[in-house]
Amino acid sequence: MTVLVFIDPAHPGGRVADPDAPQLSVLDPGVTRGDGVFESALYTGGKVRKLEMHLSRMAVSAQVTDLIIPSAGAWRAAIATAISQYDAAASPGAAPAESVVKLIATRGAESADGVHDYGSAWVTVSPAPELGRRQRETGIDVLLLDRGYDSTVAERAPWLLMGAKTLSYAVNMAAIRHAKRNGADDVIFTSSDGRVLEGPTSTVLLATRERDEAGREVKRLVTPTLETGILPGTTQGAIFAAAKAEGWELGYGPVEPKHLREAAGVWLVSSVRLLTPVNSLDGEAINTDAKLTAELSAMVDSIN
Repeated sequence: MTVLVFIDPAHPGGRVADPDAPQLSVLDPGVTRGDGVFESALYTGGKVRKLEMHLSRMAVSAQVTDLIIPSAGAWRAAIATAISQYDAAASPGAAPAESVVKLIATRGAESADGVHDYGSAWVTVSPAPELGRRQRETGIDVLLLDRGYDSTVAERAPWLLMGAKTLSYAVNMAAIRHAKRNGADDVIFTSSDGRVLEGPTSTVLLATRERDEAGREVKRLVTPTLETGILPGTTQGAIFAAAKAEGWELGYGPVEPKHLREAAGVWLVSSVRLLTPVNSLDGEAINTDAKLTAELSAMVDSIN
């Protein structure tokens, strides 16, 4: 079951449409060139989690890509309509425990004077994949793959749109297919100069346990630095805020593959799959800490 709502000036709350019927022009640059931006949020317990963070990141992606998108208010109205329709269509007592709210905006067709018109913008709500929920419990096996550029490319080549969440995900999906063909579940990208970047659809977290001079345990949570051009993770940011409140130390890279192998635990985190433990890298088992996973999972569960 999927509900589709287009943002339409003629319909203040959004226009409900049939997701199985043709809706987009074959000339839409989002279709022909992947020229657009998107966000995916988790809908559970009657609430869209981290909605304002997703709206904020989408606005940044639009700014980076010079894309005109609807206002935050228009997105909120369309989301409310979509969720209302989705909940109403669900069988009593049979609504999915977790669903995905996806926001998508494309660039309009170019006019004769070279200016792009307002493109298409829509919201979908659909059940979350069962695979993601299973992987939270079982963990995943991961391959390290070279992303093909060094860790300074974002500053050197801003036209590559590093750090923007665009529709151009062909490389990301190809990486996951490569992992599955080679007996793994997912990927962590590395830069050509040996820095850990991110997953195709996730952010990397690692944790360490140490003892200070007084013998007290110090837990430290680390993620790769944004200066490498990775996408700012909304779930990572929320976990960091919760961890700081719990007394954890926080760090932002640079992270190298050896740090993943030496860590007490490594996780891939995203808005839909949430916190997923990494069991192995390139076929080699790494440390997994069930207690740390439980602590971080509790933080994730507390995120609104």
